[in-house]
Parts: sequence; structure tokens; C-alpha cells
Amino acid sequence: MQKYPATRAGSGAHPDTGKGRIKVAVLALPEVLPLDFGIPFQVLGRNTPGLYEVATCSAGGQPVPAVGGFSVAPDRGLELLAEADTVIIPGYTASREPLQAEVHAALRQAHGRGARMVSICTGAFALAQAGILDGLAATTHWGSAADLAARYPRIAVDENVLFVDNGQVLTSAGVAAGIDLCLHLVRSDWGSAQANLTARSIVSAPRREGTQSQFIEHRPVYGTSDQPRDVAAAMEWAATHLHRPITLAHISAATALSERTLARRFETHAGTTPMKWLAMQRVERAKELLETTAAPIDRIAASVGMGTGANFRTIFKKSTSLTPSQYRHAFNASHGK
Repeated sequence: MQKYPATRAGSGAHPDTGKGRIKVAVLALPEVLPLDFGIPFQVLGRNTPGLYEVATCSAGGQPVPAVGGFSVAPDRGLELLAEADTVIIPGYTASREPLQAEVHAALRQAHGRGARMVSICTGAFALAQAGILDGLAATTHWGSAADLAARYPRIAVDENVLFVDNGQVLTSAGVAAGIDLCLHLVRSDWGSAQANLTARSIVSAPRREGTQSQFIEHRPVYGTSDQPRDVAAAMEWAATHLHRPITLAHISAATALSERTLARRFETHAGTTPMKWLAMQRVERAKELLETTAAPIDRIAASVGMGTGANFRTIFKKSTSLTPSQYRHAFNASHGK
């Protein structure tokens, strides 16, 4: 398998590895997100001196409007993409708009010659438009994951992970996950020791615990307004009885629907089975209690119908990749006060 990126030995070679500096092009697209745009410079530029050469580009080398009412002035035009070992596309709010023809072509050409292609947040939409993500797993900000999947069905979109590494093509979730991905690049290119040193420099964990799922906004408990009344009624009944052991037969009896009909209508209108939906709601309610109360873990487990604290910890970690205590530490504003 080809190793990405292909680094060059030369006058700028690293004294220990003999590898040359890795040339990184950061492509600014309209309404670029400033924090996403700055991450490659902070991680790969300022805090890995001599290992990367980071520069910016845009169509025609023209200034690009950024979110927040200002513009960024790129270093180069799209010709930079033809020279770069790694191309990074930060998130941008105009990601649903068609790419300019010259940007589309430049991305495809860079990918075709073997450059490593990287997106942060909604930058994944640019890679998707260029066909670079076809047949691959990918991620983006959780709020845009469903849209990415709907628009580009050939992509296996995973809303739960912080980043996806396909070798030549890498994508990350939103904002801070771009830091995780850039540290992953450093680790892949220069080893764990350098990645750890860079992480310390930017006051970040070398590897963050958990997945994007811990940040996903709570899903509606009662479904949406376009769902039929019987499905909404089933959801409402189950949600008000989370503390009890609930089976499909219980929900069926409460809503006067046969189990078979209930399961079929849930699958059609909620996209999942009643019991999977119920399990998700128990986790979401547990998240809310962990974020807003100091209730003991065992009490929360009982109140959401997960039985013992040990069972709750197992289910919760499987769903979020964090233990309940880790989640509370991260998201409860009063924790530790």
C-alpha cells in the first residue's frame, strides 16, 4: 500500500528521518469557517517547526469571504494543489453550493496524482462533489451528516466518529475534531513522540477519548410532526414509562396496535425498530440527567430503566464510548464545583 504523503528528501530534510518537509495546501472556499481554517496552521505549521510547509490557496488566488464578516487572503491560486503532498479543505457554510469548475477539476487532479486529501467538518462536501469520497467511509459535523448521506449515497457516512482515515483520503467531524485529525496526521507522518509533543504545545490531548456521538444533539423524544398519530402516541407512552421494564408487547397494548403493525410503522416512519428507538431514548435521558443533576449513577440507571449501575455503565459506554462519570465530567457545568 502506498504511504501518504510521499515525502521528499532534500536540502530541507529532517536530520533524524531524512524525510523532506511535507507540503500542505489549505484550500479556502466561500464562507470558510475561521477556526477550521486556522487549525492546520496551528497544528502542522506553528507547532511542528520544520516538518510541514503550510500555505493557502483559492480559486484565482482571490480573497475569500469567511464567516464572521471578514475575508482571508490566500498565498496562491489553485496551482498550489498541483504541488502539494497534502490538501486540506476546512469547513465552509456554502458547502451545499456547486463547486467552481476549476476547483472541482483541481481537486480531482490532486487526488488523481496521489496527493493526500483531507477535510475538516463540512469540507467533506467538497470532496464528495469531486467524487473523491465515492465508495469510502467518511464523516463530517454531526449536524450535516444526514445531509451528506442523502446527497451522496455512495458514501458510507458515519456520524459517530471523530475522524475517518482511508489512507489517501481522510475526513473529520466538526471544529475540534479537526485538531484530532491534524494530530493524527503528525502521528502518521512523524511518529507518536512528535504527535505528543505537538499536542502538549497546543494544550490538547494526543488522543481524545470518545466519539462524535457524545456531542450529538438530543433527538426528539416524540418523533416529528409528520409522523402518524399512532407512532407518536407509542413514542410518548414509552418515553413516559422509561423507568419500567418495557417490551414490544407493552407498547403494543398501550397503543392498540399489533406488535407486527407497530414494528412495521415504526420502521417506516422512525427509521428503526421500537426497541432500538427505546434504547436510544434511555441513553438520551441519561445524558440529560448526567449533564444537569448530581444524582448518583445507580439512581439514574433506575430512572431510565437500565437496571443496575453496572448494566447502565456497559450500555452507556457502548453508545457514547464514554463512561457515565466521564460524560458527566465533560458536560456537567457544575461538576467539580
